[in-house]
Amino acid sequence: MPNASIHRALLPIALTGLAIISSATIADEGPGSRIWATGGVTTIEGSAGGGLVPWAMLGGYASDREMGGTLALSRAEVDDYTLGVYGATFNWHNRVELSIARQTLDLDTLVFPLKDGFGLEEDELVQDIFGAKVRLYGDVLYGPYGQWSVGLQHKRSREYVVPEAIGSESDTGTDVYLAASKLFFAAILDRNLLVNATVRGTKANQGGLLGFGGDRHDRYEAMLESSVGLFINRSWLVGMEYRQKPDNLSFAQEDDWWDAYVAWVPDRHLAVTAAWVNLGDIAGLEDQRGFYLSLQGSF
Repeated sequence: MPNASIHRALLPIALTGLAIISSATIADEGPGSRIWATGGVTTIEGSAGGGLVPWAMLGGYASDREMGGTLALSRAEVDDYTLGVYGATFNWHNRVELSIARQTLDLDTLVFPLKDGFGLEEDELVQDIFGAKVRLYGDVLYGPYGQWSVGLQHKRSREYVVPEAIGSESDTGTDVYLAASKLFFAAILDRNLLVNATVRGTKANQGGLLGFGGDRHDRYEAMLESSVGLFINRSWLVGMEYRQKPDNLSFAQEDDWWDAYVAWVPDRHLAVTAAWVNLGDIAGLEDQRGFYLSLQGSF
């Protein structure tokens, strides 16, 4: 695949670079001065948000005069698949977030049927994601209309045999999104409520792991995504997420995703997220449900 070796080499180097930058620039000052838990956690695509949905907030705790970042490891296990993700973000002055992630989907020896009646056996699908997010306006805590950000996620499939065989049009695609987030103080039983809405333009199949575009559709579509979270106290957040998906491939229907999560933020350096996820049907295998766990460090 063209440029695959370049992407394979760049991602570990970039992750290491982000870690060095984050540690070196703010090691003496801690992870930043923004209010507790205002950076969210790390999504499965590397940007700051929940587990499935990017939020308007930028990763880490850097204020408008600081730099910071995060490193994260995530794993989701559903009935027939296992998804592993590692990634990092770099936050410049709470204005620009750069992110990078690698997703590996273990297929558990799944055999994909092809049109000629034969099967194609693959161990895993791998995708690299390079993201950028810019805070446009407002503040999630005190802005009357919350915080608004625009972002993009450039994705490249490194294992394209299966996506191409089932009708994908491209191994590369770029999602663009607009996100708005707002915290409502003492909204429910004197607890703070976080609400997020995101509109994503995408052609990605299963987030890009099965390529981009297909034999049914090969155009950008606007997908709605949302999150709600209730702060039980300073350290615990419970909530739900929903993510609408396109349906580009006649090979198999693609369902929307949702989850119910709990996040524990014991201090500014650590966040732990656990969730029950429902990914619907994936590549013809029905009712993919299971557990998700993510560990994030902030620097």
